[in-house]
Amino acid sequence: MKIAIFGLGYVGCTGIACLSNGGFEVIGVDKSEHKVNQINQGKPTIIEMDIDRLIKKGFDEGRISATSDYSYAVLNSDISIIAVGTPSSYEGHLNLEYIFKVSEEIGSALRNKKEFHVVIIRSTVLPGTNRIVGQIIEKASGKQRGLHFEIISNPEFLREGSAIYDYYHPPVTVIGSSNEKAIQITTELYKNLPAPIKIVPIEVAEFIKYVNNSWHALKITFANEVGNICKKLKIDSHEVMDLFVMDKQLNLSDYYLKPGFAYGGSCLPKDLKGLQTIAHDNYLNSPVLNSIEKSNELQKKIAIDMIEKYNKKKLGIIGLSFKKGTDDLRYSPIVEVAEYFLGKGYSIQVFDKYINMSMLTGTNLDYINKQIPHLSGMITDNLNAVVDDSEIVVINHKISDLVPLIEKHKDVCFIDLVKVSAGKHENCEGICW
Repeated sequence: MKIAIFGLGYVGCTGIACLSNGGFEVIGVDKSEHKVNQINQGKPTIIEMDIDRLIKKGFDEGRISATSDYSYAVLNSDISIIAVGTPSSYEGHLNLEYIFKVSEEIGSALRNKKEFHVVIIRSTVLPGTNRIVGQIIEKASGKQRGLHFEIISNPEFLREGSAIYDYYHPPVTVIGSSNEKAIQITTELYKNLPAPIKIVPIEVAEFIKYVNNSWHALKITFANEVGNICKKLKIDSHEVMDLFVMDKQLNLSDYYLKPGFAYGGSCLPKDLKGLQTIAHDNYLNSPVLNSIEKSNELQKKIAIDMIEKYNKKKLGIIGLSFKKGTDDLRYSPIVEVAEYFLGKGYSIQVFDKYINMSMLTGTNLDYINKQIPHLSGMITDNLNAVVDDSEIVVINHKISDLVPLIEKHKDVCFIDLVKVSAGKHENCEGICW
């Protein structure tokens, strides 16, 4: 299988090195004669560990060449990989000019090609770019997407300084497409890598790179703010974070990384506030830490807005405690939502199998009696009665038997905060999906 790679920058040059090392014949394509000449001399266009050795090896073995003739590259390859730059504007918008120009060139070349051709987008692009690229190629080639060619979204996860290592040790290979023929061709490129290959919708593949890198940026700034506080307290910040990352069950896991409703409980709000107070008392500005609770409050407001827009006054709530499996109502975000709508004159019923008013003791009982005594009389152990008597039902706990109720009560609007229905029912709206 022969591959043309458009763009001889970081992603393109790394691709040439690694794909040729995997036994593929690769043609590099670039407008820069200097970069083309570098490759045609067996030299890389970037500085990166091990890349000079791989480029020389592939060149010496006759698997690497480069050209500025895009038509030649397309006509002499089975796959075109788009790896051109997508620079960011000052406002944060991506400049996709190079992507669209290359797409037009590929389409123009495909006019003279009979064989099925796969175009793989490796560049970081905005969701929806794949669709536009397909339209550009169809117009330029006069051919039909899915029949004569296909576009795959295949984002890269390479770090400068360790790009070769990252290529050979990916956490996952993401392929965005629904075209089985194109998927089969693309997976051949990565079948020997020690990572799962995930076939996902195109928009998911286009979006994941933004989520990854924003998360990495958040981790860095979070660690830096913790470090600033540690320095003031004369605590070894690296020893703290070394201990922090040892927890693979919660700290470094997927446990909390599920979009949904606001956090609550007695621990997270209290300890976050405590850390913010320590920073404040030591005259430190910690914007990431300070923004967490603001964002959490916004999630409550989103839920309130979702309920209000239906303009119905009979509200049912499934799950009142801050999470399933506990009777703890302290700092439960859904309690705040319920109190808001009580103040608006709504009729409210609550089902929570973990809250039995006759069995509550201690701190939790004191909290209910002092803070939310008006809600205690609205709690019932009859799930069906709550749904039957409500116009809107807010699902705050993921429990069994909910899906049949959603399907049965088509006249009830369900607000799903925990992804029970996964967007499969027209009368059920998710907060983040």
